[in-house]
This record gives sequence, structure tokens and C-alpha cells, in this order.
Amino acid sequence: MPRSRARSERGAAAVEFALVVPLLLLLVFAVISYGYLLSFRQALSQGASEGARAVAVEVDANTGGADALAVIDGSLDSYGVTCASAAMTCEVSAPQRCGAEAEPLCVTVTLSYDYEADPLLPSFPGLGLVLPDRLSYTAVARVS
Repeated sequence: MPRSRARSERGAAAVEFALVVPLLLLLVFAVISYGYLLSFRQALSQGASEGARAVAVEVDANTGGADALAVIDGSLDSYGVTCASAAMTCEVSAPQRCGAEAEPLCVTVTLSYDYEADPLLPSFPGLGLVLPDRLSYTAVARVS
């Protein structure tokens, strides 16, 4: 009796494996993709903050924006993204009043990346539903 039972369950493990592997692969690729996306989002945050600081401490207001773009490009370089990339938008404002008073002045840097148009990692089927279409970050710094 035990022999016939083992023979009838011969392919059960293979069928169970075939049913579970796609879900397991989806979970693994989702964790990797979302982790990389969060890492890139942090780089956007850091790039905007460093760009705003570069403009805020720059003595010559005419070159402050160019310096900010160079700093932003440097912070996003490891991802292969620059402000000149088609999916990337970099905006550096001229120093303006921070509030109702005339002083202090503030500068705003806004970075936006169209992640749907140019994902940094190859897409795994189904992950496009949970990943954001656009990543944006704005940083404000007081001009010294």
C-alpha cells in the first residue's frame, strides 16, 4: 500500500513548485525594484538640497543656477541621470523673499523625474501598477 501512494503523488511537488515560483519571483523583483526606486528618490532629495545650498552660498547670482545644476548632476551621476536627461526636469528659482518680509531671501530647487517613461531598472510584468509614474522633490534654502 505505501508504494502505490508514493507513486500517485510523484508529480505533486513539481506542480506545487510551478504554482509558487511565479509569486516568489514577483515578490523578489518587487522588493529589488522598489528598493532601487527609493534609493533614487533619496538621491533626488539630496541633489535638490545640495543644489539649493549651492545657489544660496554662491556670491555671484548670475552663475548660481549653473553651479546648482552641476551639483545636482554630480549627486545623480551614479544613476546615469543628469538635468539634461529627457525624463528629468530641473528648476532653479532666482532668490526671492521667503515670506511677507523683504529679508531673508530664499532659493527653491525642484527636481522631477518621469519614472514611467524612463525606468532605471527593467520592468517586471505587473510592477508598473505599484511603482509611481513621477518622482519629485523640492528643496528651499535661505540665501546667506
